[in-house]
Amino acid sequence: MTDLFENPMGLMGFEFVEFASPKPNVLEPIFEMMGFTRVAQHRSKDVTLYRQGDINFIVNREPRSIPAYFAAEHGPSACGMAFRVRDAQFAFKRALELGAQPLDMPTGPMELRLPAIRGIGGAPLYLIDRYGDGTSIYDIDFNFIEGVDRHPVGHGFKLIDHLTHNVYRGRMSHWGSFYERIFNFREIRYFDIKGEYTGLTSRAMTAPDGKIRIPLNEEASKGSGQIEEFLMKFNGEGIQHVALLTDDLIGSVDRLRAAGVPLMTAPPATYYEMLSERLPGHGENADELQARGILLDGSTEGGKQRLLLQIFSETLLGPVFFEFIQRKGDDGFGEGNFKALFESLERDQIRRGAITVPE
Repeated sequence: MTDLFENPMGLMGFEFVEFASPKPNVLEPIFEMMGFTRVAQHRSKDVTLYRQGDINFIVNREPRSIPAYFAAEHGPSACGMAFRVRDAQFAFKRALELGAQPLDMPTGPMELRLPAIRGIGGAPLYLIDRYGDGTSIYDIDFNFIEGVDRHPVGHGFKLIDHLTHNVYRGRMSHWGSFYERIFNFREIRYFDIKGEYTGLTSRAMTAPDGKIRIPLNEEASKGSGQIEEFLMKFNGEGIQHVALLTDDLIGSVDRLRAAGVPLMTAPPATYYEMLSERLPGHGENADELQARGILLDGSTEGGKQRLLLQIFSETLLGPVFFEFIQRKGDDGFGEGNFKALFESLERDQIRRGAITVPE
């Protein structure tokens, strides 16, 4: 999916997601379980680069920094993200002209000054134009660890497929407009998911390059549903989950389980019994999927298979979790699974007492 529409900011995918925690050694064991390797250390700051394939996770432990203050307010979380652009200074200048708020990110001597604007929940949204091996921001500001593969295979995850924002009720249009105005994103899907007691609405936004996807989620009801619970636990708006892309989800899930990553409880057996009815001729091994709790969505109309395989971790960083995904021609977000997944999460909330069921 490329060249969907005009790309004035020169977007070219996610560069990294930055994480912070108010307590040490919270993030690192989780990322290692997920197949990431510590590949580089910042030259002057307490900042580490974890990598798997072409996925960059930055762990920022620098005291008295924007990530440190963000983590103090929100707990262990994704405290920032970066977009690749053709020309960072041009993109930054254009963003400010269009009303973006600049963030002053302190730097030391001989370090790159990474332009950043205020993003979701006040988190930095960096604009990066140095990303090729040998000339990247990591080659300049970090020391790579000797003898460590710079692009480890890990559990087989290659790219950040998408990440979601959970926003306060009534704020979806604000953030949708932000991405449309600054980056020329477009809404490609709109969901209105209703469970028995709660609901949510979701606007799936995508960038002109087709590589940056950001669904925006908002509580639909007046009750305390899943989005409301996230906002209360997280203490504000923010990144709810990060989805990682693999070419072999079954193999990747087996490696995740072997490493001890807790995955969401599998749907009931009836879900898999109904697959052939919902997706006739899908061609996947339903028993293999069921054994791992992998969800299947997409379309088989006209005998053409366009499929999406996905599975979710349990919450790993406060209310934040991860999604693991494989695309076989389907560019959606598992809309066909949304309602079943939403209802299973709702049942979990009822069991934990997070939702009060009327008599």
